[in-house]
Amino acid sequence: MADKDQKEKKFSRRDFLKTTGAATGGIIGGSLLGGSIGMNFGSDTSTGEEEAQQTEESGGEEAGGTENPGRIFFHNDADFETISQAMERIFPEDDLGPGAIKLGVPYFLDMQLAGAYGNNSKEYMQGPFHEGEATQGYQSRLTRAELFTIGIEALNSESQNDFDTGFADLEDDQKDEILTKFEDGDADFGIPRAAGKPEDFFRLLRSATLQGAYADPLYRGNRGMEGWKMKNFPGHQHAYIQQIDTDSFQEIEPQSLYGGK
Repeated sequence: MADKDQKEKKFSRRDFLKTTGAATGGIIGGSLLGGSIGMNFGSDTSTGEEEAQQTEESGGEEAGGTENPGRIFFHNDADFETISQAMERIFPEDDLGPGAIKLGVPYFLDMQLAGAYGNNSKEYMQGPFHEGEATQGYQSRLTRAELFTIGIEALNSESQNDFDTGFADLEDDQKDEILTKFEDGDADFGIPRAAGKPEDFFRLLRSATLQGAYADPLYRGNRGMEGWKMKNFPGHQHAYIQQIDTDSFQEIEPQSLYGGK
């Protein structure tokens, strides 16, 4: 009887993870993929089907996607170049790895603005409207798509006023100077502050840049999973069965929801 109890105790939590991981890994991975797509493409607008199609086309043979997967929201080349250069200054290329442009971050934003995120379709957007506190999160009566459109125009307007040229043509230090004005709320946004503020635009721009750099390549950013590789992040592994019994640090090749490496 004692021998039997000892054998049962040897069945550890680690053994449990091994046996259940093999059985449930595929199910968990599949449900995660379905849930992610639902959260991003569940918009009431007509862009939902277009986004899904663009997502399939942008994947390519590798999880990193293609350099130019096509645009859904930005139909104007100049506007797309302006926002691309702004994102590059927030997440610039250096000796550690690629910047926002090479990571495809502008295309990540393009898809987000065309969907539920840009249309605020899952948020309450009715009045009364009051200027909110910084701790209350997004408070503008404008959708994020509208705020980004106004923000891009304001970037170029401020650049013309200060340096007599558009934002995309500025030197890097000049771009930083313009972006700092938006971050500090000193830029002329061209609309009442109760409707939208330059610092709101900058905060959303910075947040979207970081999200695009580290999101799954399914969403057209983090091209080639280079953002994850810079952080030694393994991505979406279906299971860690091979690493459970290892005490030393393991470098794992990242894997995206596409299943590619």
